[in-house]
Amino acid sequence: MNKCYHAATIGPCLLHAICPTERVLSMTKKTLAQITAMTPEARYDYLVTEVKEHKEIWTLQDQDGCVMLTTDDDDCIPMWPSEEAAALWAVDEWQDCEPLSIPLNEWLERWVVGMQDDDLQVAVFPVQDDLGVVVPPWELESRLQPKTRH
Repeated sequence: MNKCYHAATIGPCLLHAICPTERVLSMTKKTLAQITAMTPEARYDYLVTEVKEHKEIWTLQDQDGCVMLTTDDDDCIPMWPSEEAAALWAVDEWQDCEPLSIPLNEWLERWVVGMQDDDLQVAVFPVQDDLGVVVPPWELESRLQPKTRH
C-alpha cells in the first residue's frame, strides 16, 4: 500500500490504495522530469509560456542573495518557470538555497534594468547538466511582454 501524509493526519494515510495526493505528486514529478529533459530552446519556450500564464518567475536565493552562475563569458542569474523547477537546482553546493518567487511585473520593471546595469545575463531554465539558453535580460523581457499594436 502506498503511503502519503495529509496535514490533518499524524501518520501514513491508510485510507487509500493510491492516495489522490500521492497521485498528483507523482504526475507532477513525471511532468517535471519530461520538461527538464527538453532541449534548452524548448525549455526557454516553456518558461515563457508558464511565466506569462502564472505571472511569476523563479530564481534561487541564499543568505547572501540570488544565486549567480558564471560561464566562460558571462555572469548569469538563473530563472525558472516554477518553484519545483528551481528547487531541483538546490542540491550539493546550492542546498542552502531556496526558491524565490518574483512577480512578473516586478521582474519587468526592476530586475531587467538592474541586471542590464550590472551586465548580467539570464540563464533560462537551467537543469543539472545543462545551463540552458543564456540571453540578455531585455531579450527575455521582449518575449514576456504582451505584444502591442501600433
